[in-house]
Amino acid sequence: MCTLRRAASAAAALALALAPAVLAAERRETAGKAGDAALGTRRYSDYEKPQACAGCHVDIAREYEQAMMSQAFTHRWDEIEYFELALPHAEKIEKVKGVKAGCNGCHAPVTFLAGDIPPKRVAAGTRANEGVSCDLCHTIVDRGGDPSVNYNWISEPGKTKQGTRRDLKSPYHETRENPFLRTAEFCGTCHNEKSPWGVWVKSTQLEWREGPHGRAGIVCQDCHMPRAPGRSARMGETHPDVRQHLFHGAHDAGKLAGVAEVRVHPEAREVEPGDPIRVTAVVVNAKAGHKIPTGSAEERVLWLHVEAKDASGKVWPLRVDRKGFAGEEYTIADPKALAYQDLGDIQGIPGFRGLPRDGPVPAGDRIFRMPYFDEQGRMTIAQWNTASLGTDYRIAPLQAVTETFTWSPRDLPAGTVTVTATVWYSRLVSSVAEHLKVPAEEYAPVLVSSHTTTLTVLP
Repeated sequence: MCTLRRAASAAAALALALAPAVLAAERRETAGKAGDAALGTRRYSDYEKPQACAGCHVDIAREYEQAMMSQAFTHRWDEIEYFELALPHAEKIEKVKGVKAGCNGCHAPVTFLAGDIPPKRVAAGTRANEGVSCDLCHTIVDRGGDPSVNYNWISEPGKTKQGTRRDLKSPYHETRENPFLRTAEFCGTCHNEKSPWGVWVKSTQLEWREGPHGRAGIVCQDCHMPRAPGRSARMGETHPDVRQHLFHGAHDAGKLAGVAEVRVHPEAREVEPGDPIRVTAVVVNAKAGHKIPTGSAEERVLWLHVEAKDASGKVWPLRVDRKGFAGEEYTIADPKALAYQDLGDIQGIPGFRGLPRDGPVPAGDRIFRMPYFDEQGRMTIAQWNTASLGTDYRIAPLQAVTETFTWSPRDLPAGTVTVTATVWYSRLVSSVAEHLKVPAEEYAPVLVSSHTTTLTVLP
Protein backbone atom coordinates (compact mmCIF):
# COMPACT_ATOMS: atom_id res chain seq x y z
CA MET A 1 0.00 0.00 0.00
CA CYS A 2 2.82 2.35 0.93
CA THR A 3 4.46 1.66 -2.43
CA LEU A 4 1.19 2.39 -4.22
CA ARG A 5 0.75 5.62 -2.26
CA ARG A 6 4.29 6.72 -3.08
CA ALA A 7 3.70 5.92 -6.76
CA ALA A 8 0.41 7.83 -6.76
CA SER A 9 2.04 10.78 -5.01
CA ALA A 10 4.89 10.79 -7.50
CA ALA A 11 2.43 10.67 -10.42
CA ALA A 12 0.42 13.51 -8.93
CA ALA A 13 3.54 15.59 -8.40
CA LEU A 14 4.63 14.90 -11.98
CA ALA A 15 1.19 15.92 -13.28
CA LEU A 16 1.34 19.15 -11.30
CA ALA A 17 4.80 19.84 -12.59
CA LEU A 18 3.73 19.18 -16.17
CA ALA A 19 0.43 21.07 -15.96
CA PRO A 20 1.88 24.51 -16.80
CA ALA A 21 3.71 23.02 -19.79
CA VAL A 22 0.55 21.24 -20.98
CA LEU A 23 -1.50 24.41 -20.62
CA ALA A 24 1.17 26.39 -22.40
CA ALA A 25 1.14 23.87 -25.24
CA GLU A 26 -2.66 24.12 -25.45
CA ARG A 27 -2.41 27.91 -25.59
CA ARG A 28 0.14 27.68 -28.40
CA GLU A 29 -2.15 25.35 -30.35
CA THR A 30 -5.18 27.63 -30.00
CA ALA A 31 -3.50 31.04 -30.05
CA GLY A 32 -4.19 33.16 -33.10
CA LYS A 33 -6.89 30.90 -34.53
CA ALA A 34 -9.44 32.80 -36.60
CA GLY A 35 -12.53 31.90 -38.61
CA ASP A 36 -13.15 28.22 -39.30
CA ALA A 37 -9.75 27.33 -37.83
CA ALA A 38 -11.00 28.37 -34.37
CA LEU A 39 -13.86 25.84 -34.35
CA GLY A 40 -13.64 23.62 -31.28
CA THR A 41 -10.42 25.16 -29.97
CA ARG A 42 -11.85 26.36 -26.64
CA ARG A 43 -14.06 25.21 -23.80
CA TYR A 44 -17.24 26.77 -22.45
CA SER A 45 -15.44 27.14 -19.12
CA ASP A 46 -12.94 29.49 -20.77
CA TYR A 47 -15.64 32.16 -20.99
CA GLU A 48 -17.57 33.99 -18.31
CA LYS A 49 -21.34 33.97 -18.52
CA PRO A 50 -22.97 37.40 -19.08
CA GLN A 51 -24.50 37.19 -15.60
CA ALA A 52 -21.01 37.29 -14.08
CA CYS A 53 -20.18 40.48 -15.98
CA ALA A 54 -23.53 42.04 -14.98
CA GLY A 55 -22.56 41.89 -11.31
CA CYS A 56 -20.24 44.87 -11.75
CA HIS A 57 -21.10 46.33 -15.17
CA VAL A 58 -24.72 47.03 -14.30
CA ASP A 59 -25.76 49.72 -16.78
CA ILE A 60 -23.87 48.13 -19.64
CA ALA A 61 -25.46 44.76 -18.88
CA ARG A 62 -28.97 46.21 -18.85
CA GLU A 63 -28.36 47.87 -22.22
CA TYR A 64 -26.82 44.75 -23.71
CA GLU A 65 -29.74 42.56 -22.56
CA GLN A 66 -32.09 44.61 -24.76
CA ALA A 67 -29.78 44.61 -27.79
CA MET A 68 -29.73 42.19 -30.69
CA MET A 69 -26.21 41.16 -29.66
CA SER A 70 -27.64 39.26 -26.71
CA GLN A 71 -30.42 37.84 -28.91
CA ALA A 72 -28.27 36.76 -31.85
CA PHE A 73 -29.17 33.10 -31.25
CA THR A 74 -32.53 33.36 -29.47
CA HIS A 75 -34.18 35.85 -31.84
CA ARG A 76 -37.06 33.94 -33.44
CA TRP A 77 -36.22 34.61 -37.09
CA ASP A 78 -32.58 33.68 -36.53
CA GLU A 79 -33.66 30.42 -34.88
CA ILE A 80 -35.99 29.58 -37.77
CA GLU A 81 -33.42 30.50 -40.40
CA TYR A 82 -30.73 28.32 -38.83
CA PHE A 83 -32.68 25.26 -37.72
CA GLU A 84 -35.27 25.10 -40.48
CA LEU A 85 -33.24 26.32 -43.46
CA ALA A 86 -29.46 26.55 -43.04
CA LEU A 87 -28.93 23.39 -40.98
CA PRO A 88 -31.01 21.01 -43.13
CA HIS A 89 -29.48 22.54 -46.26
CA ALA A 90 -25.98 21.97 -44.88
CA GLU A 91 -26.84 18.30 -44.30
CA LYS A 92 -27.94 17.90 -47.94
CA ILE A 93 -25.48 19.92 -50.01
CA GLU A 94 -21.69 19.61 -49.77
CA LYS A 95 -21.12 23.14 -51.07
CA VAL A 96 -22.90 24.75 -48.12
CA LYS A 97 -22.03 22.28 -45.35
CA GLY A 98 -19.84 24.90 -43.64
CA VAL A 99 -22.86 26.89 -42.47
CA LYS A 100 -23.69 24.12 -39.99
CA ALA A 101 -20.89 25.47 -37.81
CA GLY A 102 -20.26 28.81 -39.50
CA CYS A 103 -23.56 30.51 -38.69
CA ASN A 104 -22.65 30.11 -35.03
CA GLY A 105 -19.33 31.91 -35.56
CA CYS A 106 -21.32 35.13 -35.31
CA HIS A 107 -24.65 34.12 -33.76
CA ALA A 108 -23.33 31.90 -30.93
CA PRO A 109 -19.53 32.33 -31.00
CA VAL A 110 -18.72 30.70 -27.65
CA THR A 111 -20.66 27.63 -28.78
CA PHE A 112 -18.68 27.71 -32.05
CA LEU A 113 -15.39 27.89 -30.16
CA ALA A 114 -16.48 25.03 -27.90
CA GLY A 115 -17.29 22.90 -30.96
CA ASP A 116 -20.82 22.28 -29.72
CA ILE A 117 -22.22 21.94 -33.26
CA PRO A 118 -25.04 21.96 -34.03
CA PRO A 119 -26.20 23.60 -30.83
CA LYS A 120 -29.52 22.64 -29.30
CA ARG A 121 -32.57 24.78 -29.98
CA VAL A 122 -33.38 27.80 -27.86
CA ALA A 123 -35.84 25.94 -25.64
CA ALA A 124 -33.01 23.75 -24.33
CA GLY A 125 -31.50 26.75 -22.54
CA THR A 126 -27.85 26.02 -23.39
CA ARG A 127 -25.01 28.50 -23.47
CA ALA A 128 -25.71 29.07 -27.16
CA ASN A 129 -28.53 31.29 -25.90
CA GLU A 130 -25.93 33.81 -24.73
CA GLY A 131 -25.56 34.94 -28.33
CA VAL A 132 -22.65 37.34 -28.74
CA SER A 133 -21.62 37.44 -25.10
CA CYS A 134 -19.70 40.09 -23.17
CA ASP A 135 -16.68 37.86 -22.63
CA LEU A 136 -16.48 36.91 -26.28
CA CYS A 137 -16.12 40.51 -27.46
CA HIS A 138 -13.84 41.50 -24.59
CA THR A 139 -11.42 38.65 -25.26
CA ILE A 140 -11.00 39.49 -28.96
CA VAL A 141 -7.42 40.63 -29.44
CA ASP A 142 -7.22 41.05 -33.22
CA ARG A 143 -8.44 39.68 -36.54
CA GLY A 144 -6.94 37.05 -38.78
CA GLY A 145 -6.07 39.02 -41.90
CA ASP A 146 -7.57 41.78 -43.98
CA PRO A 147 -10.41 42.31 -44.69
CA SER A 148 -12.63 41.53 -41.76
CA VAL A 149 -14.92 38.71 -42.90
CA ASN A 150 -16.62 35.51 -41.77
CA TYR A 151 -15.89 35.69 -38.03
CA ASN A 152 -12.12 36.08 -38.48
CA TRP A 153 -11.80 37.60 -35.02
CA ILE A 154 -9.17 36.11 -32.70
CA SER A 155 -10.24 35.38 -29.12
CA GLU A 156 -7.77 34.88 -26.26
CA PRO A 157 -9.85 34.09 -23.16
CA GLY A 158 -8.52 34.47 -19.66
CA LYS A 159 -8.35 36.91 -16.79
CA THR A 160 -7.23 39.75 -19.05
CA LYS A 161 -10.15 41.55 -20.69
CA GLN A 162 -9.73 43.74 -23.75
CA GLY A 163 -11.04 47.30 -23.47
CA THR A 164 -10.60 50.80 -24.82
CA ARG A 165 -9.16 52.58 -21.75
CA ARG A 166 -5.72 52.35 -20.27
CA ASP A 167 -4.71 51.85 -16.64
CA LEU A 168 -8.11 50.60 -15.46
CA LYS A 169 -8.11 48.53 -12.29
CA SER A 170 -10.64 45.82 -11.50
CA PRO A 171 -10.87 43.59 -8.42
CA TYR A 172 -11.94 40.70 -10.65
CA HIS A 173 -9.84 40.78 -13.83
CA GLU A 174 -6.96 42.48 -15.55
CA THR A 175 -7.77 45.03 -18.26
CA ARG A 176 -5.78 45.69 -21.40
CA GLU A 177 -6.24 48.69 -23.65
CA ASN A 178 -6.74 47.36 -27.17
CA PRO A 179 -7.11 49.91 -30.00
CA PHE A 180 -8.63 47.22 -32.26
CA LEU A 181 -11.88 47.44 -30.30
CA ARG A 182 -12.23 51.07 -31.37
CA THR A 183 -12.17 50.23 -35.08
CA ALA A 184 -14.85 49.47 -37.64
CA GLU A 185 -12.76 46.46 -38.64
CA PHE A 186 -13.61 44.92 -35.26
CA CYS A 187 -17.31 45.09 -36.14
CA GLY A 188 -16.63 43.91 -39.68
CA THR A 189 -15.47 40.49 -38.52
CA CYS A 190 -19.15 39.58 -38.28
CA HIS A 191 -20.83 42.31 -40.31
CA ASN A 192 -19.00 41.28 -43.48
CA GLU A 193 -19.69 37.84 -44.92
CA LYS A 194 -18.84 35.86 -48.02
CA SER A 195 -20.97 32.96 -49.24
CA PRO A 196 -19.47 29.59 -50.18
CA TRP A 197 -19.30 30.97 -53.76
CA GLY A 198 -17.09 33.84 -52.59
CA VAL A 199 -19.87 36.42 -52.99
CA TRP A 200 -20.10 39.32 -50.54
CA VAL A 201 -23.52 38.72 -48.98
CA LYS A 202 -22.92 41.10 -46.07
CA SER A 203 -20.64 44.08 -46.50
CA THR A 204 -21.74 46.70 -43.99
CA GLN A 205 -18.24 47.59 -42.83
CA LEU A 206 -16.94 47.67 -46.42
CA GLU A 207 -19.81 49.97 -47.43
CA TRP A 208 -18.86 52.22 -44.51
CA ARG A 209 -15.19 52.20 -45.53
CA GLU A 210 -16.01 53.29 -49.08
CA GLY A 211 -18.41 56.03 -47.97
CA PRO A 212 -18.09 59.53 -46.49
CA HIS A 213 -18.33 58.36 -42.87
CA GLY A 214 -15.42 56.00 -43.32
CA ARG A 215 -13.33 58.68 -45.00
CA ALA A 216 -14.16 61.07 -42.15
CA GLY A 217 -13.21 58.54 -39.46
CA ILE A 218 -16.74 58.24 -38.04
CA VAL A 219 -16.72 54.59 -36.97
CA CYS A 220 -19.58 52.13 -36.37
CA GLN A 221 -19.31 52.59 -32.61
CA ASP A 222 -19.99 56.33 -32.90
CA CYS A 223 -23.55 55.61 -34.05
CA HIS A 224 -24.28 52.22 -32.48
CA MET A 225 -22.33 52.66 -29.22
CA PRO A 226 -22.50 56.43 -28.60
CA ARG A 227 -20.55 57.99 -25.75
CA ALA A 228 -22.28 59.36 -22.65
CA PRO A 229 -21.20 60.33 -19.12
CA GLY A 230 -21.32 57.49 -16.64
CA ARG A 231 -19.48 54.59 -15.03
CA SER A 232 -18.69 51.39 -16.86
CA ALA A 233 -18.66 49.51 -13.54
CA ARG A 234 -20.48 50.16 -10.27
CA MET A 235 -17.21 50.64 -8.34
CA GLY A 236 -15.53 52.61 -11.13
CA GLU A 237 -15.03 56.31 -11.50
CA THR A 238 -17.26 58.52 -13.65
CA HIS A 239 -16.08 59.26 -17.17
CA PRO A 240 -17.52 61.74 -19.68
CA ASP A 241 -17.44 59.29 -22.58
CA VAL A 242 -18.52 55.78 -21.60
CA ARG A 243 -19.56 53.73 -24.63
CA GLN A 244 -23.23 52.82 -24.37
CA HIS A 245 -23.79 49.18 -25.29
CA LEU A 246 -27.01 49.84 -27.21
CA PHE A 247 -26.10 48.25 -30.56
CA HIS A 248 -29.36 49.68 -31.90
CA GLY A 249 -30.02 49.19 -35.60
CA ALA A 250 -32.83 48.04 -37.86
CA HIS A 251 -34.78 46.52 -34.94
CA ASP A 252 -34.91 49.89 -33.20
CA ALA A 253 -37.75 52.28 -34.08
CA GLY A 254 -35.58 55.28 -33.29
CA LYS A 255 -32.85 54.20 -35.69
CA LEU A 256 -35.36 53.49 -38.48
CA ALA A 257 -37.21 56.77 -38.11
CA GLY A 258 -36.07 59.05 -40.90
CA VAL A 259 -33.16 56.87 -41.99
CA ALA A 260 -34.43 57.50 -45.53
CA GLU A 261 -35.81 61.02 -45.84
CA VAL A 262 -38.32 61.75 -48.59
CA ARG A 263 -39.59 64.93 -50.24
CA VAL A 264 -42.01 65.16 -53.17
CA HIS A 265 -42.95 67.99 -55.54
CA PRO A 266 -45.06 68.41 -58.70
CA GLU A 267 -43.64 69.60 -61.99
CA ALA A 268 -46.46 72.16 -62.20
CA ARG A 269 -48.58 73.58 -59.39
CA GLU A 270 -51.55 74.14 -61.72
CA VAL A 271 -52.70 71.78 -64.48
CA GLU A 272 -55.52 71.72 -66.98
CA PRO A 273 -58.02 68.82 -66.85
CA GLY A 274 -56.64 65.88 -68.84
CA ASP A 275 -53.03 67.10 -68.77
CA PRO A 276 -50.40 64.56 -67.67
CA ILE A 277 -49.18 65.19 -64.13
CA ARG A 278 -45.58 64.52 -63.22
CA VAL A 279 -44.24 64.44 -59.67
CA THR A 280 -40.72 63.83 -58.42
CA ALA A 281 -39.78 62.20 -55.14
CA VAL A 282 -36.30 62.60 -53.66
CA VAL A 283 -35.14 59.92 -51.23
CA VAL A 284 -31.99 60.61 -49.19
CA ASN A 285 -29.88 58.38 -46.96
CA ALA A 286 -28.92 61.20 -44.64
CA LYS A 287 -28.52 59.13 -41.48
CA ALA A 288 -26.82 55.75 -42.01
CA GLY A 289 -23.08 55.35 -42.51
CA HIS A 290 -23.68 52.38 -44.81
CA LYS A 291 -26.09 51.53 -47.60
CA ILE A 292 -29.77 51.04 -46.81
CA PRO A 293 -30.82 48.35 -46.51
CA THR A 294 -27.57 46.71 -45.40
CA GLY A 295 -26.46 43.45 -43.77
CA SER A 296 -28.64 40.56 -44.91
CA ALA A 297 -29.95 42.70 -47.75
CA GLU A 298 -31.50 39.70 -49.52
CA GLU A 299 -34.29 39.49 -46.98
CA ARG A 300 -34.90 43.20 -46.27
CA VAL A 301 -37.22 45.46 -48.23
CA LEU A 302 -37.15 49.28 -48.41
CA TRP A 303 -39.64 50.88 -50.77
CA LEU A 304 -41.11 54.19 -51.93
CA HIS A 305 -44.87 54.54 -52.31
CA VAL A 306 -46.52 57.59 -53.90
CA GLU A 307 -50.26 58.20 -54.10
CA ALA A 308 -52.55 61.08 -55.00
CA LYS A 309 -55.93 62.03 -53.58
CA ASP A 310 -58.14 64.14 -55.85
CA ALA A 311 -60.71 66.74 -54.84
CA SER A 312 -63.44 64.09 -54.60
CA GLY A 313 -61.41 62.04 -52.12
CA LYS A 314 -60.49 59.27 -54.56
CA VAL A 315 -57.01 57.81 -53.99
CA TRP A 316 -54.82 57.06 -57.00
CA PRO A 317 -51.69 54.88 -56.44
CA LEU A 318 -48.94 56.10 -58.77
CA ARG A 319 -46.46 53.84 -60.58
CA VAL A 320 -42.80 54.78 -60.75
CA ASP A 321 -41.39 55.76 -64.14
CA ARG A 322 -38.86 53.28 -65.48
CA LYS A 323 -35.25 54.38 -65.82
CA GLY A 324 -34.12 51.55 -68.07
CA PHE A 325 -31.12 50.18 -66.18
CA ALA A 326 -30.20 46.49 -66.20
CA GLY A 327 -32.10 44.48 -63.63
CA GLU A 328 -34.63 47.24 -63.00
CA GLU A 329 -37.49 44.73 -63.00
CA TYR A 330 -36.37 43.57 -59.54
CA THR A 331 -36.73 47.11 -58.19
CA ILE A 332 -40.35 47.68 -59.28
CA ALA A 333 -42.96 45.85 -57.22
CA ASP A 334 -44.87 43.21 -59.17
CA PRO A 335 -47.47 41.10 -57.32
CA LYS A 336 -47.24 38.42 -60.02
CA ALA A 337 -43.46 37.91 -59.74
CA LEU A 338 -42.38 34.74 -57.92
CA ALA A 339 -39.02 34.02 -56.26
CA TYR A 340 -37.37 31.96 -53.51
CA GLN A 341 -37.91 28.63 -55.30
CA ASP A 342 -34.81 27.27 -53.57
CA LEU A 343 -36.88 27.03 -50.39
CA GLY A 344 -38.49 24.02 -52.02
CA ASP A 345 -35.08 22.36 -52.42
CA ILE A 346 -34.04 23.22 -48.87
CA GLN A 347 -37.32 22.12 -47.28
CA GLY A 348 -37.93 19.14 -49.55
CA ILE A 349 -41.16 20.47 -51.10
CA PRO A 350 -41.69 18.85 -54.53
CA GLY A 351 -42.86 21.18 -57.29
CA PHE A 352 -42.47 24.30 -55.17
CA ARG A 353 -43.26 27.24 -57.47
CA GLY A 354 -41.93 29.93 -55.19
CA LEU A 355 -43.46 32.80 -53.24
CA PRO A 356 -44.50 36.35 -54.15
CA ARG A 357 -41.19 38.12 -54.62
CA ASP A 358 -42.18 41.46 -53.12
CA GLY A 359 -44.72 40.52 -50.46
CA PRO A 360 -47.40 43.19 -50.00
CA VAL A 361 -45.46 46.05 -51.63
CA PRO A 362 -48.02 47.83 -53.87
CA ALA A 363 -47.63 47.25 -57.59
CA GLY A 364 -45.44 49.83 -59.27
CA ASP A 365 -43.66 51.01 -56.13
CA ARG A 366 -39.89 51.49 -56.26
CA ILE A 367 -37.92 49.00 -54.16
CA PHE A 368 -34.38 49.81 -53.04
CA ARG A 369 -32.70 46.43 -53.01
CA MET A 370 -29.92 44.19 -54.29
CA PRO A 371 -31.25 40.77 -55.35
CA TYR A 372 -29.30 37.62 -54.45
CA PHE A 373 -29.36 34.63 -56.82
CA ASP A 374 -28.66 30.95 -56.29
CA GLU A 375 -26.60 28.80 -58.65
CA GLN A 376 -29.64 28.31 -60.90
CA GLY A 377 -30.25 32.05 -61.18
CA ARG A 378 -33.27 32.07 -58.86
CA MET A 379 -33.72 34.91 -56.41
CA THR A 380 -33.02 33.70 -52.86
CA ILE A 381 -33.24 34.89 -49.26
CA ALA A 382 -30.62 32.30 -48.21
CA GLN A 383 -27.35 34.23 -48.12
CA TRP A 384 -25.34 31.01 -47.79
CA ASN A 385 -26.93 29.81 -51.07
CA THR A 386 -25.93 32.93 -53.01
CA ALA A 387 -23.86 32.38 -56.15
CA SER A 388 -24.29 35.85 -57.69
CA LEU A 389 -25.74 39.31 -57.07
CA GLY A 390 -28.03 41.48 -59.14
CA THR A 391 -28.00 45.24 -59.63
CA ASP A 392 -27.30 47.09 -56.39
CA TYR A 393 -30.12 49.64 -56.19
CA ARG A 394 -29.72 50.45 -52.53
CA ILE A 395 -29.07 53.97 -51.25
CA ALA A 396 -25.49 54.81 -50.25
CA PRO A 397 -24.58 57.11 -47.34
CA LEU A 398 -25.58 60.73 -48.06
CA GLN A 399 -26.83 59.69 -51.51
CA ALA A 400 -30.02 61.25 -52.91
CA VAL A 401 -32.11 59.30 -55.42
CA THR A 402 -34.81 60.90 -57.58
CA GLU A 403 -37.85 58.94 -58.76
CA THR A 404 -40.50 60.32 -61.09
CA PHE A 405 -44.17 59.36 -61.38
CA THR A 406 -46.12 60.38 -64.48
CA TRP A 407 -49.88 60.21 -64.18
CA SER A 408 -52.50 60.83 -66.88
CA PRO A 409 -55.89 60.52 -65.18
CA ARG A 410 -59.19 60.98 -66.99
CA ASP A 411 -62.05 63.11 -65.70
CA LEU A 412 -60.07 64.44 -62.74
CA PRO A 413 -62.31 66.87 -60.85
CA ALA A 414 -61.25 70.47 -60.46
CA GLY A 415 -59.69 71.37 -57.15
CA THR A 416 -56.77 70.41 -54.94
CA VAL A 417 -54.84 67.20 -55.51
CA THR A 418 -52.80 66.02 -52.52
CA VAL A 419 -49.72 63.90 -53.30
CA THR A 420 -48.10 61.88 -50.51
CA ALA A 421 -44.79 60.03 -50.68
CA THR A 422 -43.93 57.47 -48.03
CA VAL A 423 -40.91 55.26 -47.45
CA TRP A 424 -41.51 51.89 -45.80
CA TYR A 425 -39.24 49.18 -44.45
CA SER A 426 -39.72 45.51 -43.65
CA ARG A 427 -37.02 43.38 -42.02
CA LEU A 428 -38.17 40.29 -43.90
CA VAL A 429 -40.16 39.69 -47.08
CA SER A 430 -43.67 39.01 -45.79
CA SER A 431 -44.37 36.08 -48.12
CA VAL A 432 -41.28 34.28 -46.82
CA ALA A 433 -42.13 35.16 -43.22
CA GLU A 434 -45.67 33.83 -43.55
CA HIS A 435 -44.42 30.66 -45.23
CA LEU A 436 -42.01 30.02 -42.36
CA LYS A 437 -44.43 31.16 -39.64
CA VAL A 438 -42.21 34.00 -38.44
CA PRO A 439 -43.90 36.26 -35.84
CA ALA A 440 -45.75 39.14 -37.51
CA GLU A 441 -43.84 41.83 -35.64
CA GLU A 442 -40.67 40.72 -37.40
CA TYR A 443 -41.90 41.65 -40.87
CA ALA A 444 -44.66 44.23 -40.28
CA PRO A 445 -44.01 47.29 -42.48
CA VAL A 446 -42.52 50.25 -40.61
CA LEU A 447 -43.11 53.81 -41.80
CA VAL A 448 -39.70 55.42 -42.19
CA SER A 449 -40.54 58.83 -43.63
CA SER A 450 -43.33 60.74 -45.40
CA HIS A 451 -43.98 64.03 -47.15
CA THR A 452 -47.03 65.65 -48.74
CA THR A 453 -47.42 68.28 -51.42
CA THR A 454 -50.33 69.70 -53.41
CA LEU A 455 -51.26 70.88 -56.90
CA THR A 456 -54.45 72.29 -58.37
CA VAL A 457 -56.57 71.05 -61.25
CA LEU A 458 -58.11 74.10 -62.89
CA PRO A 459 -61.86 74.24 -63.63
